Amino acid sequence: MVTIGTFDGVHKGHQKIIQRINEIAGKEGGETVVLTFFPHPRMVLHPDDHGLQLLNTLDEKVELMEHFGVQHLIIYPFTKSFSRTSVTEYVRNLLVNKIGTKKLVIGYDHHFGRNRAGSLKNLRELAPVYGYGLEEIPEQDINNIAISSTKIRNSLLEGDVQTAADFLGYNYNLTGTVTEGKKIGRSLGFPTANILLKENYKLIPAKGIYAVEVKINHEKFLLKGALSIGNRPTFDNGPLSIEVNIFDFDRDIYGEKITVYFRYRLRNEIKFNSTDDLIVQMKKDKKRAEELMK
Repeated sequence: MVTIGTFDGVHKGHQKIIQRINEIAGKEGGETVVLTFFPHPRMVLHPDDHGLQLLNTLDEKVELMEHFGVQHLIIYPFTKSFSRTSVTEYVRNLLVNKIGTKKLVIGYDHHFGRNRAGSLKNLRELAPVYGYGLEEIPEQDINNIAISSTKIRNSLLEGDVQTAADFLGYNYNLTGTVTEGKKIGRSLGFPTANILLKENYKLIPAKGIYAVEVKINHEKFLLKGALSIGNRPTFDNGPLSIEVNIFDFDRDIYGEKITVYFRYRLRNEIKFNSTDDLIVQMKKDKKRAEELMK
């Protein structure tokens, strides 16, 4: 059972499709296959466009697909030459000859091939020629969920991490490496871990202060903290930084992998008149975050 798509976010709409191919595979004794592409087509076709903001890194997508029960995830390399593949070549060479598709489950609005000219109509016409079954997920089913990756992106860009989590079915997260910063937080009594993201295409939510849960490396337990996204306007108004104060935590984690899971937005980024005012607010932030995440 094969389905195809970008699946950015692997949100509840995507999960419905995955659930359906799992159901069919269970009934018919087949295996589930998701075909996706990397790099993202915009990275290849518009390399000078640096505005791409994706909800998942490739590693995150792999992990989510496994979590939702996909047996085989095929990450096909997207290249300029592949973008010129005709509709028939796409179906014959990739879906049938390479993957061995016996049944295709696809959303009503799926497009593929050169200039995205291929559609459900083409797949339906070519099904008897190449011997695969086809099941459409109708518009009503997908629209009933009223979810799209664009809506999730917009929610995150507004700092509305709770709406994003409702659409995703899980808490949005960022993963990076802990790097050495200016140690401003430590001097205020709130030491922070500065997070350097590996992938520059991963969407960063709106500037502000957030209540978050924190995972270090692959440790199973989650810690609580307050995360700041912004330019430190009280101090230097420098480049964008992502830093988290992990509550009641005192360990050297420089160079280690860290993941933050967004739970609640606490407030906007503010320029304070003094460090004393900032410290008072940070104490309030910690108290409120702890209350919200009880």
